[in-house]
Amino acid sequence: MIAVSPSNIDDYVGAVGRHPSMTLIPNGVDMSRFGIRARASGAEGAQIVQIGRYTSVKNQLSMVHAFTQVVERVPDARLLLCGVTEDPAYYAAVGDLIAKLGLSERVTLQGPRSDIAELLFSSSVFAMPSRSEGHSIAFLEALASGVPVVASTIRPFSFAENFSGVHLCDPDDTQSYADALVRALSQPRSTRPLKGLMLADTAARYLAVAREVTQGIGRAAPA
Repeated sequence: MIAVSPSNIDDYVGAVGRHPSMTLIPNGVDMSRFGIRARASGAEGAQIVQIGRYTSVKNQLSMVHAFTQVVERVPDARLLLCGVTEDPAYYAAVGDLIAKLGLSERVTLQGPRSDIAELLFSSSVFAMPSRSEGHSIAFLEALASGVPVVASTIRPFSFAENFSGVHLCDPDDTQSYADALVRALSQPRSTRPLKGLMLADTAARYLAVAREVTQGIGRAAPA
């Protein structure tokens, strides 16, 4: 049984019980998409981007509420929300809130994007106010891109709390989350230590598990 985060293991043990073979293998990020390009690219204006499915766990509604306070202090701020519409009713609620708050000219709702690296390089801040995550690849990609990050205080993000340009705070505390977004908009990009979280590291760990299983089958095979 392979989990991508400690919380996955805790959830499994709590619901099912302990498995005789439990392994933690975090997701990894493809650094070849970010390293050189990040140094050559710059953000266009004060754009905040949130990438994630339109569903309550991704918490876009709290993001929009916080953004209303951001624009009071950063007049040229823009918010881009993009992702798959998993919950149409929630997507509609996000759109209704944007209109109700008079933010239609400042907030853009989009569907899924395939140009994630380019999107991160053209943004000033990456926001991830999720209520829960496993071991988010989107979070890792944002860290790799160097963009300032404002995310929630959930366990899967805690490993990055001391990284340069990373702010973790409660998105339901609208004032604090807005303050963090404003601070992040004035910060430069950063190089973060992602040793052990690169795609090659993840592949090596899966390969080691496969070899262990193969060797175990070989030892158990009848002569």
